Amino acid sequence: MTSRSGPSAPWIYLGLLAAQTAAALTLFWIVFPIFHGLVTHLGERQTLDLSDQVGIVASAALLHCCYWTRLKWVPVTSPFHSVFVAHLLFFASRVSFFFGGALFSAIFFRHLPELDAFPPFAQAFVKSLYVAATLFGLFCYSLELDRFGKAMEDRPPERSE
Repeated sequence: MTSRSGPSAPWIYLGLLAAQTAAALTLFWIVFPIFHGLVTHLGERQTLDLSDQVGIVASAALLHCCYWTRLKWVPVTSPFHSVFVAHLLFFASRVSFFFGGALFSAIFFRHLPELDAFPPFAQAFVKSLYVAATLFGLFCYSLELDRFGKAMEDRPPERSE
């Protein structure tokens, strides 16, 4: 898979995009109840189950693996061209990152009153890295949807014979 072109590139690209989409949907599926708990129980300490933590880490890791693999080895290819579908992809790109931003905001403002009592540095660093890696994975996914939308929006060049 060292070539950036070839007959299998469209299917590889669509497979990587499908895996990223599945990871993002899994992430939203896990995070939405956590977000709901943060918002509805303000001021209460929230805990994450180990299964939720593993799911979040696995989903973020899959987002990153698929994104960086695609970026390095697989070109963005569109199976067809449609301005309408491209606009739907642009919309999905923005919406996917809104949820990540909303979760970050809820976490930040939930813990803002506790800034006078910081946790140990190592614990704060690991938690910050955990949230940042997850948000960055969602950001990369939104970039991928933008690139796919752009490829779908652009018309292929006319062939001169």
